[in-house]
Amino acid sequence: MVSSYDVIVLGSGPGGYVAAIRCAQLGLKTAIVERENLGGICLNWGCIPTKALLRSAEIFHYMQNAKDYGLKAQAIEADLEAVVKRSRGVAKQLNQGVTHLMKKNKITVHMGEGTLTGAKSLTVKGEKGEEKLTAKHIIVATGARARDLPFAPADGERVWTYRTAMTPPEMPKKLLVIGSGAIGIEFASFYNDMGSDVTVVEMLDRVVPVEDAEVSAFLEKSLTKQGMTIMTGAGVEDIKVGKTGVKAKIKAKDGKVTETEFTHAIVAIGIVPNTENIGIDKLADMDRGFIQIDPYGRTKSKGLWAIGDCTPGPWLAHKASHEGVTAAEAIAQELGNKDVHPHALDRNNIPGCTYCHPQIASVGMTEAKAKEAGYSVKVGNFPFIGNGKAIALGEAEGFIKTVFDAKTGELLGAHMIGAEVTELIQGYTVGKQLETTEAELMQTVFPHPTLSEMMHESVLAAYGKALHI
Repeated sequence: MVSSYDVIVLGSGPGGYVAAIRCAQLGLKTAIVERENLGGICLNWGCIPTKALLRSAEIFHYMQNAKDYGLKAQAIEADLEAVVKRSRGVAKQLNQGVTHLMKKNKITVHMGEGTLTGAKSLTVKGEKGEEKLTAKHIIVATGARARDLPFAPADGERVWTYRTAMTPPEMPKKLLVIGSGAIGIEFASFYNDMGSDVTVVEMLDRVVPVEDAEVSAFLEKSLTKQGMTIMTGAGVEDIKVGKTGVKAKIKAKDGKVTETEFTHAIVAIGIVPNTENIGIDKLADMDRGFIQIDPYGRTKSKGLWAIGDCTPGPWLAHKASHEGVTAAEAIAQELGNKDVHPHALDRNNIPGCTYCHPQIASVGMTEAKAKEAGYSVKVGNFPFIGNGKAIALGEAEGFIKTVFDAKTGELLGAHMIGAEVTELIQGYTVGKQLETTEAELMQTVFPHPTLSEMMHESVLAAYGKALHI
């Protein structure tokens, strides 16, 4: 028996399940196919449960520094098993939430391995055997997985990817983190706060290399102050795995190669799209495994769409969700709905957040990228030490930087490092979306006392009008 739908979504991560919900809201008969857990990597093994781990580490850090707040705390200990248990509980709650949303929106869930047999058909192999499904449109949202080191694949014991790092069998005494992107730096921050001796090795010349150079420099200084060893312009040339640890050959910036022992290593060197063996190769143009799409998610095959981490970056959950809504509305429009007006994703206005300590957030162009693009720029920079709320919180380290087009006043980019900046960046993202200039931002009233006042001051600083520095 063949089941037919208006739309089938292959994959239930933050792109897939959001796309399915939006399709259902628009009156389309919708199904979703998932091989493991509803919510995908993000809800079960990525974005959310890692934040639960980092929250535990943050509180542990504050408890250890209670005296800074006039408090006394003694015999403070971290219970790794309990910390992980809390994180998994958060993931379970969210998985149950997505299950509820599927039922609420009358979306049929097919659990099993989905394989495309055409642009509008697929098979699902699950516990109940093989099912055949067809649809007027199919959205591929299969996500991605961690990339392995070719000479030291993850074994779940001594060499970890993010998945094992989230449910560690033991606390690493001496940890090597390979890669300083968001995932690597977040785990480095977590384990450092929990008491591990952490070394970060980054191939490029600075940590978090996609961020503004000033943010990278500030973060490296902060992490070093916290006790981490940071090696930039360096590479891991070989890893020998033993029963009690790993021996890593590391080539430093000066070309010198040393062999150092660690109890564990976390590999965070990027992702690989989950596009093998799903039948996509002949149906879509591919580039290094990533499905090539138009601004609305269409592939070269009519009726076949793709969103999220299996398509070109940035590889972020919120980008996937936005793509899911866009694709759903474009499909509804093609099926005759005249009340939807999908808008193509603006890749220049996707905020990025890294939840290390201190936090990092950014949107738009860095100062260097803006200059490379030919802009004459005005740059504002305001430090946390100039903000009353930051001082009261005991979090006076960090800054907010803004980059404007000197000719038009357009906000080209914003870059932040410090406490809770991941909750601030959306203000600038909204501003960019509304095409505000420095004039509107200057004339906006920011509440006092808040960290958001630094956003105002940074804009003022770009035009020589800062009030509190």
